[in-house]
Amino acid sequence: MFDVAVVGAGPAGCAAALAATGRGARVLLLDRAAFPRDKPCGDGIAPHALAVLDRLGAGGVVDGYPPVARLRVTGPGGDEVDRALPEVAHTVPRTVFDHRLVRVAVAAGAVLRRHPVHRIEEHPDHVTVDGLAARVLIGADGASSTVRRYLGHRPNPPGHLALALRGYAPMPPEDPSLPENLSAGPPAQRIVMTGQGWPAYAWSFPIGDGRRNVGYGEVLQGAPTTGRYLRDRLAALLPDLAGLDVTALRAHHLPLSTRRPTPGRGRVLLAGDALSLINPFTGEGIYYAVRSGELAGAEAAAGDAGAGERYTRALAAALGRHLRHTRAAAWLGGHRWLVDAGVRAARRREPAFEALVALGLGDGLLTPGLLGSLFAEALRPRLR
Repeated sequence: MFDVAVVGAGPAGCAAALAATGRGARVLLLDRAAFPRDKPCGDGIAPHALAVLDRLGAGGVVDGYPPVARLRVTGPGGDEVDRALPEVAHTVPRTVFDHRLVRVAVAAGAVLRRHPVHRIEEHPDHVTVDGLAARVLIGADGASSTVRRYLGHRPNPPGHLALALRGYAPMPPEDPSLPENLSAGPPAQRIVMTGQGWPAYAWSFPIGDGRRNVGYGEVLQGAPTTGRYLRDRLAALLPDLAGLDVTALRAHHLPLSTRRPTPGRGRVLLAGDALSLINPFTGEGIYYAVRSGELAGAEAAAGDAGAGERYTRALAAALGRHLRHTRAAAWLGGHRWLVDAGVRAARRREPAFEALVALGLGDGLLTPGLLGSLFAEALRPRLR
């Protein structure tokens, strides 16, 4: 019998496996796919996520991919900010990133098996997954989680679910005729917001190998969304893609943290996208995945029925306040004029920029200073 079974060998699952093996647990890591495999995602690895991976002994997963030192954001009304990030980020295709994480987890002692999960059963002292026994089960199997369904939690409804389209394209050519937010310069992670379909934005993240990860996403509001619509929005917001070969276009759902199920029940825990841990302010999910996985693996390692309760408390202590603040930020972000004010505040004041980055990519908060900067900037035109 294993101490911990983890369903899903993505970032959340591998972080859980590493945290559990690091505490002496015998870990079974299950995934329906063979690695390496593609996973639609923006591929951005923020410094907060890398700090967690460093703690778990997996900081080398970004090796060979150059740091990205700048972030360039265009608001829905056209206001722009272009600043150096407080700490560098990386863009690593998930085909590479996840495969490297799996290899680190296996090297640490996790037993990897390719296996699609069909049946889960709880017993007084263990859980079985298609007959494979473990004392604790962690569901890290993504937005369409089998483990989540077993626990009786429905998928996120419209308003709490986003849809995104991702592809890969060559870096843009140097062209002085392009708008400023598309011009050549130091490699930057670029976000272009739009009022149409709001909240929505396109992104372009340089990888460092001559390509960039490009995409478009928006929060679903109940109306049907087609692939053609997503492609058209991507082309409209990133005109420098015209005439370029955009490959590997795939759509994926993003269950937002504004509607989360209970993190753990007894011997069964959820982490990452399976727990709807996607930042509603930015759509970022890698940091939440590895942080929740780290916490889940740590609490599951003891192999007892108290794992779910301990994990729920640990997650609340680590991220609870931040998640409440991102929910508030998402509500504030529903007002486009306030988002444009935020972009102007970030351009004008470096502390405001850094606070917004921490809120959107890590575990930052809506501090009084940040809120003051936002509303001061929002009121500025009225005071002239």
